[in-house]
Amino acid sequence: MGRVSPAGSFSPTLLTIRIHFPPMKLAALGIRMHSGWGILVAVTDTAEILERRRISVIRDEITGGKQPYHHAERLGIPAAENYLRGYVLECNRLATEEIQRTVSALHSHGYRAAKAALLLASGRQLPSLPQILAVHPLIHSAEGELFRETVRHGCESLSIPVSGYKERELEADAIKLLGDLFPTVVQQFARAGKSIGPPWTADHKSAALAAYVALKALLAKHVSATG
Repeated sequence: MGRVSPAGSFSPTLLTIRIHFPPMKLAALGIRMHSGWGILVAVTDTAEILERRRISVIRDEITGGKQPYHHAERLGIPAAENYLRGYVLECNRLATEEIQRTVSALHSHGYRAAKAALLLASGRQLPSLPQILAVHPLIHSAEGELFRETVRHGCESLSIPVSGYKERELEADAIKLLGDLFPTVVQQFARAGKSIGPPWTADHKSAALAAYVALKALLAKHVSATG
């Protein structure tokens, strides 16, 4: 039905319809990177595996392949800087697309990626580019750091905060946070491979544990802030 305005004209009645959607449940992403690719696992706060996928942050035809610093080693420093800048931009784009696909899959199941956990190497901070290219072991370290940073960028560009966990210290970090719950969680992740099927490697288990620790830490911080 409509209504008559003061001027005598007829105008339709405006109806406001409120649709209430159930709140999104929280999940966390765990990521273990290799050269140009990585393992991503999404978990809940009950240690349920929601997503498990192999992500790629390089194109097959990209110059330098999965060893960009090896390629840069053959260039002069200015050319190496320009090359690496373009390489990183492309990797960042692909990483964001991979994370977005995971986020969309989680949304379809009623979950929001509230946190990401990135497994880190135990190495020291890298020096300048000329110093990296002069020492071959540092070239390998720099490549590992580059691919980890691309997925960090992908997560943060989608407003997913990232926590880094040194791989060698992950178990100690988990025990400190989870206490007596730690063995149960580890066993649950170990058994997950039987229910979801292969592949379910050490990388998957580490990524799942890191994600779970990050999510539990986030929830504990929220409880502390509101309590």
